[in-house]
Amino acid sequence: MLEPTLALAILLTVGFAMAKLGQLLRLPSVTGYICAGFLLGPAGFNLISSDLLGNRLDHFTQIALMLIALGIGEHLEIKRLRKNFRLLTAFSLGEILGTLLCVVCGMLLLFHLLNFENEYLTGKDYLAVALLFGTVSIATAPGSTLLVIRETRAVGPLTTTLLQAVAVNNGMAIMLFGISRAIARHMAGPMSGSFAGAILHSLLVLVLSSAIGIITGLLIDELMHRLRNRAEMLIAGLALLLLSGELARFLDISPLLVGMSVGFTIVNRDRRDVRLFRVFNTFEPPILLLFFTLAGAHLEPQSLVVGGWIGLFYFFLRGVGKIGGSMLSGRLVGAPDALRRYLGPALVPQAGIAIGLIFLVSSDPDISAYGKILTPAVLAGVFLAELVGPACTKFSLQKANETAAETVSTSCPLPADLTEVQLVPWSWEKLQQTLPPRGTVIFGASHERTVTGLARLATLLSHFLQAAPLAVSIVPSTTDAQHTPQPSPSGPLFIQAGLEVQAMGYQLQAAAVVADRVADGLVEIARDHEALALVLGYPLRHTPQEFKNVVEEVVNKAPCQVVLVRLIGILHTERILVPIIHSRHLETIQAMLCSLAMIGTHRVSLLRLLPPDTTQEEITEQERRLQNWAAANNLPFVRCLAIATEARMETITRESAQHDLILMAGAEGFTLPGKLFGSLADDVANQCNQPMVIVYGRNGKGG
Repeated sequence: MLEPTLALAILLTVGFAMAKLGQLLRLPSVTGYICAGFLLGPAGFNLISSDLLGNRLDHFTQIALMLIALGIGEHLEIKRLRKNFRLLTAFSLGEILGTLLCVVCGMLLLFHLLNFENEYLTGKDYLAVALLFGTVSIATAPGSTLLVIRETRAVGPLTTTLLQAVAVNNGMAIMLFGISRAIARHMAGPMSGSFAGAILHSLLVLVLSSAIGIITGLLIDELMHRLRNRAEMLIAGLALLLLSGELARFLDISPLLVGMSVGFTIVNRDRRDVRLFRVFNTFEPPILLLFFTLAGAHLEPQSLVVGGWIGLFYFFLRGVGKIGGSMLSGRLVGAPDALRRYLGPALVPQAGIAIGLIFLVSSDPDISAYGKILTPAVLAGVFLAELVGPACTKFSLQKANETAAETVSTSCPLPADLTEVQLVPWSWEKLQQTLPPRGTVIFGASHERTVTGLARLATLLSHFLQAAPLAVSIVPSTTDAQHTPQPSPSGPLFIQAGLEVQAMGYQLQAAAVVADRVADGLVEIARDHEALALVLGYPLRHTPQEFKNVVEEVVNKAPCQVVLVRLIGILHTERILVPIIHSRHLETIQAMLCSLAMIGTHRVSLLRLLPPDTTQEEITEQERRLQNWAAANNLPFVRCLAIATEARMETITRESAQHDLILMAGAEGFTLPGKLFGSLADDVANQCNQPMVIVYGRNGKGG
């Protein structure tokens, strides 16, 4: 049997991989998690045994349930609910009652037709299981719904009502499930006491659970108000939340209702300190992954066939109840047509809450026998609901005309107009060329759209270094020397580059050579012409592996700095952002930055990125060092900023929105450690749709 730590590692790894595979097939992540659990559990390869599921990993399920319940309570803010009270009440009652009646009656009919009495259920259990199915069916997946709304940027009456209805029906699902669970336990055990007594006990559970949750919420809110450190908030908040959940289990009441009451109390406090929810958002993803994979691992092969058919019927009944109940209640209160027609389909997604509720059945010894049907059937229904539910929600929002005209893609493809490189004509005074030059600054002449921009940047760098700009073209040789094209330094690209250089006051030198490999040709020219810098342009639309290989070899072998230029959109150099990770990077970018800033008026932002635990004194010291460096290099109009950041990429992206050009030092060579740790500059170039310059020191040294 696997050790729990190894089991957790396998669950996380396989769950993550299956989620990514599901995303390629446009399936929700939860579907991949459940499939991963099924493959790893007793029904699959049995790597996660029944003993692990029941005795050693069950506590992750309990933690996940409390986090899910807390998140539901966050959406039950009274001020927001009050604004839409009449319509929300009507729609909530309609879809809850419609779903409950439809599922309960449909399940009773199905059990009777399939004659489960001998194999799974006795006659008295029909109603208990049907009630459990009905109350579980009320729940809607808040995560899937919110994700669709964010992706479509939906805004409007349907969107507002949908978010509120999701919070209300999840809260009602938890409360009604507590009542139906008490009824089921009463019917499953010895027939002692009255039915009214069972209902009274359920109401007592409801009141006591809410009271514990409210008290815990008040304690957490008071504690959060006194804490400033995020780590302390996480520790204290999670401790109190889990303690309240364990107290609920000790008293045999509803931990889900306790968690929901905690969130409800915090979000409705007058000072509304919701930092706890934000802190938990960073903590809960791996817990929820384990929760859903463990849910899939609980599937039993012997009940999966029957449960699958019941799950399909359950999914159908739930959809009919949601849609029919919403349409009927909306018609009775005279709701707008869009709300009547499209709220029901938007409520189809179902996931975490439903799975959490059926786990409570499986873990309850009095009614665990019901889980043999309930668990696989609801999981099958959840699978279908997560497969088609988000599409139903998106369809409803689109039909209600509440989505944005275009959605923002998370892959950040380059807009077509940005690939049209534009260069503002040179309008400054002509530069005075140094004669004789101290060396050359070489740039590639390989594409008509980039050659002018590279010529301008190379000329500016040449002027600062007192060198001469040199345009080069590498012609790959062929096996047949007679058919190898002869290089010519007077082609149209050289003419185009020459006109730009001449407009700036310089004379262009040109060279074209034949080489077996592009990298070898560039390195050879750099050595033969005493190059001080080698300027290369990125491909316009994407960066193929061949280009990466050329850059890697040139950076490691060239006797000078290598400057990679990513031209996109309009090339401006008035506002330059210079992210700095290490102080030595200032030496690497010094020549390029000074050459850009010496002509015209510029605003340069030196952005020093520091670890998140950096003290304020160290931040101030780093800003002072940047100011001293800028003064020593005669750089005017420089803003020196040091930031302690948890995410370098996000910080650079945010700052780059206020700048025209990004200038960074590249990774220190393409060695094995460099490949292992990655290159922030490359990541910025791939994700920021702005012109960018990356500078590599001589032989790949960063400084």
